Amino acid sequence: MKRLVVVALRRLLLLLVVLPAVSLITFTISRVIPGDPVALMAGPTATQKVRDDFRVAYGLDKPAPIQFLIYLSHLAHGDLGMSFRSGRSVAADFATYFPATIELATAALVLGLPLALIGGVIAAANKDSLIDQFIRIAIGIGTSVPVFWFGILLILVFSARFELLPSLGRLSIDTPIPPNVTGLYVVDSILAHNGATLRDALIHLVLPSFALAISVVAPVARITRASMLSTLRQDYVRTARAKGLPRHLVIIRHAFPNALLPIITSIGLVYGLLLGGAVVTETVFSWPGIGFYVTKSILSLDFQPTISFSLLSALVYVIVNMLVDMAYVVLDPRVQFG
Repeated sequence: MKRLVVVALRRLLLLLVVLPAVSLITFTISRVIPGDPVALMAGPTATQKVRDDFRVAYGLDKPAPIQFLIYLSHLAHGDLGMSFRSGRSVAADFATYFPATIELATAALVLGLPLALIGGVIAAANKDSLIDQFIRIAIGIGTSVPVFWFGILLILVFSARFELLPSLGRLSIDTPIPPNVTGLYVVDSILAHNGATLRDALIHLVLPSFALAISVVAPVARITRASMLSTLRQDYVRTARAKGLPRHLVIIRHAFPNALLPIITSIGLVYGLLLGGAVVTETVFSWPGIGFYVTKSILSLDFQPTISFSLLSALVYVIVNMLVDMAYVVLDPRVQFG
């Protein structure tokens, strides 16, 4: 328990360095992007006085270094600023959109992870066989196929051609939104005992989560295969085989548990990437998640959500890596962190 606390504290202390650095980099990039956000907010017919009033209201009349210091001051008090586009606080917008991303990322992980683990283990256990070659080819295809192309293909086949599954949004227009408890429609529907909304939410999850799942399957399957191949060459595995244990028990009881550490690392990185905003997938399927929201903000030159999104992504990665390190300690107490 003490080691778990130490690992968590060390990771959380990294936030004191990571968040200001990320905010500075993102702030600098957002200020050198061509375009004037005030012109977009005020409209093409606005007078110069109206534009000047906008600049004063949002602090854009001050020098960039002063704007950054003001932003850090607000950030220290938990204020992420206001969105030019929505007219609401960025924190309120994130609270609205982020649950949709969590739901989509988790569904993709649940769908893709078993395939990745089983495929990687089978490929390693049958090294250089036809099934290994097939799985390696599938991993290569999954790595190289663009997510947006795969998503559009799914829409054309299952939504446009056969009309089997919906392709846009989280719920149908005529389906009532469940009471907001967690923001996750599947969970909230279960809590509300609303079977119709639950079915509709699950149906809307199928295509985007399946498209996003290839982001999980390919890298995790590759790491699983490599880690299992390394583990199967260890002496204790050879000893287990020499004792006459069945092949499947050697793999499940001896090899796979000892190959878990790099696999868990890859799962953590992939899930952190998904939670950071599956921008392309959410845009293709009009999924109202954080990636879709930030994409619109970037196109509108809305600086505050863009900067805050970078901070959210950094925060997610630090927390996910902290959980991975804690899993290391639980799975193998011999692991030492430098």
